Amino acid sequence: MKFIAALQKRVTPWSDGLEPSDAELDAIEWEMPLVLAEVDLLDAEIAVLDRMPSELDERRIRRARRKALAARRMLTNQAAAASLPGGAA
Repeated sequence: MKFIAALQKRVTPWSDGLEPSDAELDAIEWEMPLVLAEVDLLDAEIAVLDRMPSELDERRIRRARRKALAARRMLTNQAAAASLPGGAA
């Protein structure tokens, strides 16, 4: 009888390169309001996929869309303000 042995370890050893850096975590935290607003928009759109949207559903979608646009505008303005010399917007 022949035994078949694995040539590699069963579990890949953990590498420090697999964790996000502090800069990546800061970027994720900075974009979190937009991510949450887009999740709210997706939730509102998913809720009406299988039925005709009611007036309340349409309001919820519009509100979520405005919230996502406001979050995107805020992030864009903050990025523009950070890139200007002297920090003036």
